Amino acid sequence: MTSSDAPVRAPRRDATENRAALLDAAKTALQQDPDASIETIAAVAGLSRRAVYGHFPSRDDLVRAVVTAGATRIAAAMPTSADLADLPAAARIARLAVTLWSEVSHVRSMARIAVRSPFAESVAEVFAPLRAQVRDACAIGIAEGSMRADVDAATLGRLVEGACIAVLDEATRSATPDDDGRRMVVISALGMAGVDWRTALLSEPVETRTEDLA
Repeated sequence: MTSSDAPVRAPRRDATENRAALLDAAKTALQQDPDASIETIAAVAGLSRRAVYGHFPSRDDLVRAVVTAGATRIAAAMPTSADLADLPAAARIARLAVTLWSEVSHVRSMARIAVRSPFAESVAEVFAPLRAQVRDACAIGIAEGSMRADVDAATLGRLVEGACIAVLDEATRSATPDDDGRRMVVISALGMAGVDWRTALLSEPVETRTEDLA
């Protein structure tokens, strides 16, 4: 039997379980303290500092694994292009904003970590389809005259994203109630897109009011 023919050895069960425990511990510790140390995370997992480095070369690698997994979960929960196809531009952005807020509101500290360096690039790859949906909605809004036309759709999409991140920062810092945070993210996202805040309010709750944005 050649080396290439040798069977691949499955990871030991305790190693697999330890890695999962570290990821769970990191989520818990970082949600409580975004600056939680490797020692703190290891203690929450019931493992040694050395055990952490057996799975992750550095703290950044561990945090990156956590935030990327979280971003993947959130991306999977977002509405698809088919879900948004029959909605006007403003309602598309409103629905995306509300869904995103619903997915991150209970892990706000982790979400703030995810959109900052050195993890933003990894998360951006996962969120590429979401960014494309926002950009497409902006392009439609610009074309139909319902959104500001002083910038192109790609730039406007980035500005909308920035508005959502600003709401996340403020809502986390001030412990904003969930319902207020959801309303803030819709108004801020649509406001950045050039939609009057009174019109933006009609999208909340989006599930029952998106037709008002037609």
